[in-house]
Order: sequence, then C-alpha cells, then structure tokens
Amino acid sequence: MPSSLAETSTASTPCATTSQLFPGSQFRGVQRSERASYPVTVTLQHVDLAQSLIVGYLTISGLTERHPTLTTYFEAEIIGKHHSFLTRKWHADESVDREHWELFPEFAPYSVDLTQEGLHVPPWHESETLFMRWKEAFLVPDHRVRSIDGASYEGFYYICYRRDKGTLTGYYYHRNSEWYQFIDLKHVPQH
Repeated sequence: MPSSLAETSTASTPCATTSQLFPGSQFRGVQRSERASYPVTVTLQHVDLAQSLIVGYLTISGLTERHPTLTTYFEAEIIGKHHSFLTRKWHADESVDREHWELFPEFAPYSVDLTQEGLHVPPWHESETLFMRWKEAFLVPDHRVRSIDGASYEGFYYICYRRDKGTLTGYYYHRNSEWYQFIDLKHVPQH
C-alpha cells in the first residue's frame, strides 16, 4: 500500500501537491436530513488515486441516543478509468444514479449520456473535481454489528470533491431510507 499521495501520483503534476486527499487527511462538517443535522468527521486512511480507490472512516454524532457516536469504515470508488457513473449495485439503477448525480452542478458536462461506456472524465490530476461513491462496509471497532436502531449504513453516498474549495459534498442513498440526506464537509488543514 502506498504510504502517501506522492507514491500514488506523478510528482510533476501541479494539482497533486495541492490535493487534500492523502492518508490522515480529515474533513469535518454535517449531514442534514429533513429532521436534523449531525456533526460528521471523515478521516482518510488510504488513498490510491491511480487505482481510483480511497478508504477511510466516517464518524457521525447524535444520530442515536444509544450510540451517541458511530464510526464506519468506507471504501470510495472514484469515477473515471475504473468506475463509471452507473452504480449497477446497492439497489441503484440508472434513474436513481441520474437523480443523484444531477444534484451536483459540477456534473452538468457529463449528464448527456450517463449510460455511455468510457464516458470521458478527466483524470484526477487534470481536474478540480472528482466524483465518487462511498460505501460504508462495517461499524468500527466491532465489524460484526450489522444493524443499529435509528441508523443505516446499508446504502452509499454520491460524492463530489472540489479540490479548489477543499470540500466534499454528497447525498446518501438507500432505497429504504430518507432520500437526499446531504453531507457537507470541509478539509481540516494540518498544522
């Protein structure tokens, strides 16, 4: 596994040195539903942009009384060479994908034909925007817990990363959960 962004990117790439996507990087903000807002912290653990993969932890507070803080492990698929805008799993069909991706203004140049295989998305080092899907896999520290009353991690997030703003925004989707729960995170600079 690469130990830093430098090992997964080209050193001469200008955007690589300004990216906030590296192991140990944190983003903080909120997840909003119709009823409430919850503080969220995301900590990236592994970043391999060449393989279109990011893994990390998502910590949310206040979601349930019994578990005031929940942390899940997630894996991110970066849209591009290895992953298309079509999810084709997790109960998301083309219609669900289109409805969610079109919520991002940055998606407009790609909305013409979502089904087109090989739809050109600029490589991460040529763009200020990355689109991803985050799939929460299990609860940390006890990966054996499969469900928690009042919380769901069976769905996934549609995510847009803006390098120029240092933001991650997105929408949670699970067919049996409230749709369009919005997550809004800002990079936390390291000192």
